[in-house]
Amino acid sequence: MSTKNCNERTLMDYCPDIKVLDCTMRDGGLVNNFAFTDEFVKDLYQANIKAGVDYMEFGYKASKEQFDPKEFGKWKFCNEEDIRAIVGENDSPLKISVMADVGRCDYKKDILPKKDSVIDMVRVATYIHQIPAAIEMIEDFKKKGYEVTVNIMAVSKVNTDDLDAGLKLLARSSVDAIYLVDSFGYFYPEQITKLAKKYVDIAEASGKVVGIHAHNNQQLAFANTIEACRNGVSLLDATVSGMGRGAGNCFMESLLSFLKNPKYNETPIIDFVEKHMLKIKEEGAVWGYDIPYLLTGILNSHPSTAINFIKDKRTDYGKLRQELMDME
Repeated sequence: MSTKNCNERTLMDYCPDIKVLDCTMRDGGLVNNFAFTDEFVKDLYQANIKAGVDYMEFGYKASKEQFDPKEFGKWKFCNEEDIRAIVGENDSPLKISVMADVGRCDYKKDILPKKDSVIDMVRVATYIHQIPAAIEMIEDFKKKGYEVTVNIMAVSKVNTDDLDAGLKLLARSSVDAIYLVDSFGYFYPEQITKLAKKYVDIAEASGKVVGIHAHNNQQLAFANTIEACRNGVSLLDATVSGMGRGAGNCFMESLLSFLKNPKYNETPIIDFVEKHMLKIKEEGAVWGYDIPYLLTGILNSHPSTAINFIKDKRTDYGKLRQELMDME
């Protein structure tokens, strides 16, 4: 993973260090319990290759002792044989990624040595208080031969001193990239600018790069991703049609059409939307901007309250706002 960054990029800059990661199946899997058909996954894999996307995240490496495989689709667990059934030996430039949550995976036995796996990168998801455990996972994955990134979740709830301490700990680890994550869709571009500069300064001093994973509660996921990119962030997460938990994520179609690297091409993704995303919505998958998610974003709250509000077909937005304020 390159450590070269173009800081203070302009909208017209071509920066070869930028990499795009598709996390449709992982974040989008939270919408439909990871029940993607093999046709969907194979077509997405091919679309990403044609579009020039750099990484495709297939899902989680979740513990089968904590999560019943009967209640989830197979991409909650990403068995090696299931990934290989889609990609074979992955004879393509596209790299394969999975996510491992601190405390929710059996990583020592479920994540094989890289020489035995078609997976290229493992992304560790951690809350700020779990960083020591995250570092233990990072070192295990690096010894196994993987590229490794770390996502510090819910950073909008973390005080400055704790965040600085956590970033410095991670900078001393073997991790390749540190992700700025707007879990609740709370941040505005000005805040993203300040955070991106902080992350990049700390990461680059240790030869690491920074990523951005944005949520769309205030319809700012794309804007915040662009702003992070402009300030030296190199790994950009997006999902097809923004599919993801609650309000969803940065739209892949928008991101690819924005980036100036000629290797990226949004047309295969748009074709995939026509074939699959319209159908998946017709079948009942629900995500995307809505007033309840706006309220959780504004109030820096976990979207679970809004998700349940929408499932219950409630429309008493004023009452929801008061409930969220009472929780605070």
